[in-house]
Amino acid sequence: MDFSKHPLKIFFSYYKPHWPLFAADMTCAVFMAAIDIAFPMFSRYALNTLIPNHELKTFLILVAVLLVGFCLHKGCNWFVAYWGHVFGTRVEQDMRRDVFDHLEKLPFSFYDTNRTGKIMSRATTDLFEITELAHHGPEDFTIAMLNLIGAFVMMLHIRWELAIIVVIVLPVMIAIGIVSRRNLSKTSKKVKEITAEVNAGLESSISGIRVTKGFNNEEFERERFAGFNKQFSDAKKWRYKYMATFFSNIEFCNNLLSLVVLGAGGYFIIKGKMTLPDLVAANLFVAAFRAPIGKLNFLVEQYTNGMAGFHRFLEIMRTEPEPADSPDAVEILSARGNINFKNVDFSYTADYPVLTGVNLDIRSGEKFALVGASGGGKSTLCNLIPRFYEITGGEISLDGIDIKKIKKSSLRSQIGIVQQDVFLFAGTIRENIAYGKPTATDAEIEQAARRAEIHDDIMKMPNGYDTIVGERGIKLSGGQKQRVSIARCFLKNPPILILDEATSALDTATEIKIQHSFDELSKGRTTLVIAHRLSTIKNADKIAVVTDHGIAEQGTHDELMAKRGEYYKLRTVQEE
Repeated sequence: MDFSKHPLKIFFSYYKPHWPLFAADMTCAVFMAAIDIAFPMFSRYALNTLIPNHELKTFLILVAVLLVGFCLHKGCNWFVAYWGHVFGTRVEQDMRRDVFDHLEKLPFSFYDTNRTGKIMSRATTDLFEITELAHHGPEDFTIAMLNLIGAFVMMLHIRWELAIIVVIVLPVMIAIGIVSRRNLSKTSKKVKEITAEVNAGLESSISGIRVTKGFNNEEFERERFAGFNKQFSDAKKWRYKYMATFFSNIEFCNNLLSLVVLGAGGYFIIKGKMTLPDLVAANLFVAAFRAPIGKLNFLVEQYTNGMAGFHRFLEIMRTEPEPADSPDAVEILSARGNINFKNVDFSYTADYPVLTGVNLDIRSGEKFALVGASGGGKSTLCNLIPRFYEITGGEISLDGIDIKKIKKSSLRSQIGIVQQDVFLFAGTIRENIAYGKPTATDAEIEQAARRAEIHDDIMKMPNGYDTIVGERGIKLSGGQKQRVSIARCFLKNPPILILDEATSALDTATEIKIQHSFDELSKGRTTLVIAHRLSTIKNADKIAVVTDHGIAEQGTHDELMAKRGEYYKLRTVQEE
């Protein structure tokens, strides 16, 4: 879908997959409008002709016809109330599907600069009113316009002067609606933005609840959230102020219209230019005018709420996704694991270079370690290989193929990553291990766990592999979480492995046990190790020291120690 189009074109494009249901909904709406218009005319006919002439049989037939019409009106009303809302829900569902699909395509840089709570608001809260707008918008507009036009034509037939009075008052009411809508629209958008802030603050506070309690900062968090909550309350207050002004003005205009019609009609009756039944019918048509005006007013509120959320939805959908695969991109089924960096530059922003002129030659099956001070770009360098970020200069190749000419899905399928901050989903241990290969059998999952030396720990847990790990794996120890992530990599079985400071947060005893799992996992694979504790990479085939200025030096442990350069300094500091 082209999201550069006008918002309303994009909005209505979501109707297309569900047009039969939408058509049925609109048909029922048109029939309801026809019944609403017919009733005043039938009443006028009965009052002017049938009742004065005592035509009882015809009158009863007319009452029976109206009864049938009202029964059909009831059936249509039920259809609109139920299936109309189902239609709106399906539109909302499609939008939420698209925004989630798009979120999956957005680059790491997007998540680096946007808070989780705000992103969640775009996919949930912001789309809640879409259901009502998608359903009631066209339906209420159609019913309102048919009623207005029908009532105006019928009133012309009764007394053209009354019709002109109505025509004069209506533009005033519409003008009030337009002016009020602008204010409502601004405040509705503001409420959406602050709701996102509240969600982000709430998500952050809940995620960090253990840190909060650890520092005894519950009162600080309450005060901070109270600030967000007050902003939300104030924004709502302003919105309700504009809404109250809007509806009170419209209600005043409605009452004024009834009064003017009554006064003008009474004048015409006194002058003998109009009958009492005609005035009754005219008042019924005024009621017919008021109903659609009420619908249009309600539609204004729905439109401001719904479109405020829809515009925020579009902001996400118009965010540039990861670069698409090039037309000549190839698919690799089994990489050998030869990785080459040639004059690679990278920067997150144009004025802040992170890596400059990086040259590395990592051979298949080699254990290649990256060391250096924090913030030097070690993790960034590794993140460039699976194209989580795009290089700004130079070339990275895998088995002699520029990674930009390899399909991303294919490239990433060849790489397994174990990070220091392990993320586990709030499911079972089985589900988290199987994330490395969703189609894995129980036997394959158990084998991966055994190789990661976590099987025995799992079997001691209350429900074994079906034990719930909790939010972000909180029910497991650091070492257990790390070994679950290693098992996940065993299951994926990639030819290239990236270990990003995967043991730096563990105690020495656990680190030794994890290191044994890593050694097993690294066999026969090209392995890049980002090391905090240099003792763990002493036996690496090659070591590169990464600094703010790029690769300072590289070689084996013995070679670098003999140079007495940057690596030697790092080792000396850690051994003191």
